[in-house]
Amino acid sequence: MHDRISVNSICFLNESFAQQLNYWQRLGAKRISFVGPQLDEQGEQVVQAIIDSGQFKLETIVHPLMSGQALNPDEKTWELPRKALSDRIALAQRWGSRSIYMTTGGHGDMTWEHAAETFAAVIAPCVEQAKTAGIQLMIENASPLYADLHIAHSLRDTITLAEMSGIGVCIDLFGCWTEAGLQASIERAVPMCHLVQVSDYVVGDRSLPSRAVPGDGNMPLARLLQWLLAAGYQGVFDLELIGPRIDEEGAVQATSRAGQYLGDLLDKLVLR
Repeated sequence: MHDRISVNSICFLNESFAQQLNYWQRLGAKRISFVGPQLDEQGEQVVQAIIDSGQFKLETIVHPLMSGQALNPDEKTWELPRKALSDRIALAQRWGSRSIYMTTGGHGDMTWEHAAETFAAVIAPCVEQAKTAGIQLMIENASPLYADLHIAHSLRDTITLAEMSGIGVCIDLFGCWTEAGLQASIERAVPMCHLVQVSDYVVGDRSLPSRAVPGDGNMPLARLLQWLLAAGYQGVFDLELIGPRIDEEGAVQATSRAGQYLGDLLDKLVLR
């Protein structure tokens, strides 16, 4: 698999890390990414053994800051999420992860601006901790259907939130490919972008999650990746495949095809 591609553990959401290790080896993956709740469920010792094997570079860890909660201006509600993020940063540093990307917590009844200010205040001490540890903290864009988990639902809002918080951006192309002015947003985001997530969308799908293997759908991936590369993006492209199309084909086969397509596309674009 191409060195600029990482395989996110969400691709094999219901599998143990021991089984995923077998998949990563079969796929020839060089970089992997962990979903925080999976990590918590399966235990640090299993992951530690995978990291110690030296077979993979840990690209990123997904961390829901306020899992199942809305952002709240009451500072007492910040203590546990802040500690959990601090612990995750320490873990990421120990494992050599390049980054952590987050969702914020739900909208609640605050205005967007108040919620954004609250998020920035919650993570402020952790931002400095991450900088000292050499870990890139990021926020991702996600569909409004995840309003119970997150407040940044366009790339433009995600950039604004990142700038307010002093952190970086993870661009999920699935969630922003239809936006107006997208090339300008990408150019604005790239200096603070440390991960790009790639999947595809098939016109007519009406539910989430319903992602497709890159190349199987209707997203203009070649153009989007060209914009990213032209803007100076030098980071990794993370495969995040989930949904009925992936389940029907089989996650390993789907991920293998995705890696091949994306790797070939990157090589062609870089050689232009």
